[in-house]
Amino acid sequence: MQGSTAIAVMGASGRMGQMLIKLVNESDAAHLVAVTEREGHDWAGRDLGECMGGTATGVMVHADPIDAIVNAQAVIDFTSPEATVAHAQLTAQARCVHVIGTTGMDDTHDQALTHASRHATIIQAGNMSLGVNLLVQITKQVAAALDEDFDIEVIEAHHHHKVDAPSGTALMLGQAAADGRGIDLNVAKESGRDGITGARQRGHIGFSAIRGGDIVGEHDVLFAGQGERIVLRHVATDRAIFARGALKAALWGQGKGPGRFDMLDVLGMR
Repeated sequence: MQGSTAIAVMGASGRMGQMLIKLVNESDAAHLVAVTEREGHDWAGRDLGECMGGTATGVMVHADPIDAIVNAQAVIDFTSPEATVAHAQLTAQARCVHVIGTTGMDDTHDQALTHASRHATIIQAGNMSLGVNLLVQITKQVAAALDEDFDIEVIEAHHHHKVDAPSGTALMLGQAAADGRGIDLNVAKESGRDGITGARQRGHIGFSAIRGGDIVGEHDVLFAGQGERIVLRHVATDRAIFARGALKAALWGQGKGPGRFDMLDVLGMR
């Protein structure tokens, strides 16, 4: 399709995967060329349309990501850290845009993505929504304006299927607060309080995680001082906001060249 960006979606059967597929199929600016599922999955090797309960579409579900990436101009990836790193090695070779919404990354994964970004455009964010990225900027500004007399706590809530904590979005907000204060989040981070923990350390950034039901995503940044509190909040009620942001990133990344970017770059907020 002339002028339309060829998209591959990794992890087709998941909630985000199916939402991304639907969004790409409805887009005038993009079209779906391939999807993946892990080896041995019921969908692997079958037509995507039939897997999703409809008629055949001609788009196959590949178990080997190479088969999906080879014809793609952009890959959208909400899978697992290990899978995403493996995909990044392939997108680097293919020189295609890699949009990453995967959370739960550690320093080793991050280093691998940095290496891959020398050859491909990588756009990574713990949250793809416009509202959350605005909240990140506001959090940084408020943290910079308030001194350590205001304790900072990040409270997040998600559905009971979520496997990582704190959420990627919570870590984005914590990093923004740390940047505003000019401190190292790795040193200031405090999470998983239990038992006799002692008094809260001045200047630390606390994290609390709630898991239950079908909560899409709720994030509060609490600045608690003596006699007053400031609460910054974002509530997601529809998972489609993340899919729309990811597709926007995939289209934005066309022609950008190698490097690591995030949603603030996509939204022109840097």
